[in-house]
Amino acid sequence: MTRSFARQSLLIMAGAVLLQGCATPRPTLYDWEGYQAQVYEHFKGEGSAEQQITEMEKGLQVIRANGKTPPPGYHAHLGMLYAQAGKGDQVEQQFTTEEALFPESKTYMDFLLKKQGK
Repeated sequence: MTRSFARQSLLIMAGAVLLQGCATPRPTLYDWEGYQAQVYEHFKGEGSAEQQITEMEKGLQVIRANGKTPPPGYHAHLGMLYAQAGKGDQVEQQFTTEEALFPESKTYMDFLLKKQGK
């Protein structure tokens, strides 16, 4: 009977340890703050570039206020919206910010900057 009790106790403890591990949420790497919805609206052709810029800039303020980082592509998408709105100085700023945050995007950001210059 003591073997059975020991096994049951061991199983209960193992279950408790597993449940404890599941209870701790993992912090997210990025704060998305409506980014996916803005990209979806953009590709559906809903809303003007100015409208989407306003929403994304608001989202960026919330992300920064929370001490988080925007996800990859956030600044690049914002830069493309600025390009549609004809604000070239903002385009370059957003593309260089994207490149600074995510160095792996350098080649693509350089390509977009060259394309913007034409």
